[in-house]
Amino acid sequence: MLKILLRYLLGLFFVIAGFNHFLNPEFYFPLIPDYLPDPKWINAISGILEILLGMGIFWKKFSKMAAWGIVILLILFTPSHIYFIQIGSCVDDGLCVPEWVAWIRLLVIHPILVFWAYIFTKNKSYGI
Repeated sequence: MLKILLRYLLGLFFVIAGFNHFLNPEFYFPLIPDYLPDPKWINAISGILEILLGMGIFWKKFSKMAAWGIVILLILFTPSHIYFIQIGSCVDDGLCVPEWVAWIRLLVIHPILVFWAYIFTKNKSYGI
């Protein structure tokens, strides 16, 4: 039962995060490394992928593939976390945290999210 709850929470987390890319895009733009092209497209593609992968977690047929997609997406987000530390863990009129919080986010929270998705790549699928 706990595993089912965790899987649905993972899916919900990513669906909500994905929609937030469209509801609050100005939050994400400064977090996209300046060496990457076209932050608007990167933000939109990230949001769409988060929504689709989050929804995919809910269905047996797609849950393992969606979980692998989330793992890959989170790994692809790693440069953004590093960039955030490099720019001082603060963006004008946006996210601003002490540097140690940004490091905890990169070294603890981010790996926990990766592991959370990864556990659904290995075991039998639960869901609809």
